[in-house]
Amino acid sequence: MILFFIFYGVAGAMALFAAAYLLLRRGNAFAPEVTPPLRLRRWAASFFAVSALGHVWWLLLYIFSDDSHSGVVFSHSVGYVVVVVLDCVTLLTTMVGTLLAMLQDRRRPVWPVFVAMIPFVVLGGMLMVSPSERLLQIAVAYVVLLYVLFTVYVAFAVRQYGRWLRDNYADLERKEVWITHVVSLVFMLLFIFYAIVDTNIILIFLLHVVQLVFFGLLLWRVETLPQLDSISAEEALGSAASLCEEPDVLTQAQQAPATSANINLDQVEQLLAEYCVKTQLYLQHDLTLQQLAQAVGLNRYYISQYFSTQGLNYNTYINGLRITHFVSLYREAVDTHQSITAQQLAHQSGFHSYRTFSEAFRRVMNQSVSTWMKD
Repeated sequence: MILFFIFYGVAGAMALFAAAYLLLRRGNAFAPEVTPPLRLRRWAASFFAVSALGHVWWLLLYIFSDDSHSGVVFSHSVGYVVVVVLDCVTLLTTMVGTLLAMLQDRRRPVWPVFVAMIPFVVLGGMLMVSPSERLLQIAVAYVVLLYVLFTVYVAFAVRQYGRWLRDNYADLERKEVWITHVVSLVFMLLFIFYAIVDTNIILIFLLHVVQLVFFGLLLWRVETLPQLDSISAEEALGSAASLCEEPDVLTQAQQAPATSANINLDQVEQLLAEYCVKTQLYLQHDLTLQQLAQAVGLNRYYISQYFSTQGLNYNTYINGLRITHFVSLYREAVDTHQSITAQQLAHQSGFHSYRTFSEAFRRVMNQSVSTWMKD
């Protein structure tokens, strides 16, 4: 029992610390170079805050519902229902807000979850007036079903988000949110555990051990997911110019033709060849479709349409150019007997990390980097 209360207190303190950290600390202790979305930080902080509060009101219920105490504040049934309703409504809505904030392809509303929780709150009110085991089972089944449906929605939303990433970003390092599936499923399992453990001390102990792991995983994901807002046109052009050896590259980019409603796809191909391939714009780290469109001087719609006709997406196009550049650099290094690593050449070819390069290389060349280098 003492060990259980230690874990219980540590879980509550960790949740409180995480909420304070996300709300008050401006810097990023996990990944200093990453600026996570402010909306995500706030939703995660609210989830951690209500988790900490949950530990407080469950402790109060445990203390004041004990018949051996003379000052009873809650009756056992009413107090239990109040705490369960508070927990489910606050935890579920803040967790949903956190998971949706991870998906930055569009701003998904959270209000439908509040609406969906109304029947559960009504059931809770009915339980307080007339306690019934059957009503309690219906309420628990309803909230679990609600979260199962949301988990299914998250699965489809993450898939859609992945397509959006590949259509707009060349570098996917730390941007993908497959971990959202893990967070969503772990939280659902915690909810199911929460619904069935009742007073089983072993299951409650296990619940808090898993909860500690879950808190750490969620905090890490929040702080390592970068804000994906596009940078300004001036920043994009400036970054592109800094990567080019030719002194007139910036002038070329600034003189790119203006967007035209009558432009055809052949012209898009020519413009990409002139303002992306020739200037080696693809070597820019974290180059986005928006930045490419600004440098070329076209609406991103035309470029996306061109990629679609070629059976490509933006990520495949840019990384294909980078792989070609890597092959050229490697062959040049071999011919001149230079001592250089594949990691160095991958970075010079525009890849932010070697892992991303290795995965892209395998997709393009149908073999691993090491196998290709030996051959």
